Amino acid sequence: MPFDVKGDARTEKLTAGDRVRFRLAVKGERSWVDKVDVISAAPVDAGLQQTPAVPVLVAVGSPLPDFELTDQANRRLALSSLKGNVVAVTFIYTRCPLPDYCPRMVTNFRAIRDRFAARMDRDLVLLTISFDPKFDTPETLARYAASQRAGGPGWRFLTGDPANIERVCNAFGIQYWAEEGMITHSLQTAVIDRDGRLAATVEGKEFTPKQLGDLVAAVLDK
Repeated sequence: MPFDVKGDARTEKLTAGDRVRFRLAVKGERSWVDKVDVISAAPVDAGLQQTPAVPVLVAVGSPLPDFELTDQANRRLALSSLKGNVVAVTFIYTRCPLPDYCPRMVTNFRAIRDRFAARMDRDLVLLTISFDPKFDTPETLARYAASQRAGGPGWRFLTGDPANIERVCNAFGIQYWAEEGMITHSLQTAVIDRDGRLAATVEGKEFTPKQLGDLVAAVLDK
């Protein structure tokens, strides 16, 4: 996952394939790297080494493949059952320790829920999908949602078997893999129109809840 970089870490000369040790600072709702040490240089054939496969995000305007997952109340939910609604989708894992990554995705959706309270579960649905299904059981997701003042009518936290989760993440362009007790991952928030087509997508975390809300409003009002 990308990190913000500050201080001396900004001037460290790095090459793709270098093994590094870095210090991650966390303060309030932000995190950043402020120190980087190179442990070993990149091998001469680093360009031939493959990184984890990059999923391909469905093209804007194209229909999303259907999927069925389980929510925090142990209820099955198929994407196809939500046609007629605008659906916003984001991805997290509940053990994420960085406040400006997965918790920020939840904060964004909390703002959307509050802004569109009258439309939740009427013509707007929020889906928060975990890419850590072995840990994030429905019961875990229910506790997490409660701790984050999240969920409620029209906002479902979803999990499923690993193979199914992988297929869903691939369709939405989410890249993730386990690494030293954490999960390294990309961030993607998507908005699906009433016909089940991808209407818009926002990559990363450097957007405001208002910007996301305006995007949702534009799709709702079409």
